[in-house]
Amino acid sequence: MKFFFDTNVLVYLFDADTPDKRKKARALFQKHAEAGDILLSTQVLQEFYVAVTRKLARPLDAAAAAEAVSSFAELPLVQIDSDLIISAIHRSRNSQLSFWDALIVQAAIEGHASTLYSEDLQHGQALDSLRVVDPFS
Repeated sequence: MKFFFDTNVLVYLFDADTPDKRKKARALFQKHAEAGDILLSTQVLQEFYVAVTRKLARPLDAAAAAEAVSSFAELPLVQIDSDLIISAIHRSRNSQLSFWDALIVQAAIEGHASTLYSEDLQHGQALDSLRVVDPFS
């Protein structure tokens, strides 16, 4: 089984202003890192860098953020390509998902993840073979 981590879960690993979520995110990430079953996408890496350098109340400096991205890039990654984008467009048009959320969902499905950890989608929601879990609910 593979577990896809949405950007928001990774951001909480570094967000000192949300200590409860940070603790939960770190425990979850460590558990799955030890098991070797984490899955990310190139979209997640891009969004993570922007979020931790621009959107946190106490942002990371660019060097620390780049180091984190380099570390995450060593994990299994789903590459966002044109076929995946087209699939996400179809999912977005046929569902209540934004394009960006649909792209996350499609990447998780294409990567054969069983679970998508995200607080942006409905906890317990089933999308094809994928189950959404909000680790902070």
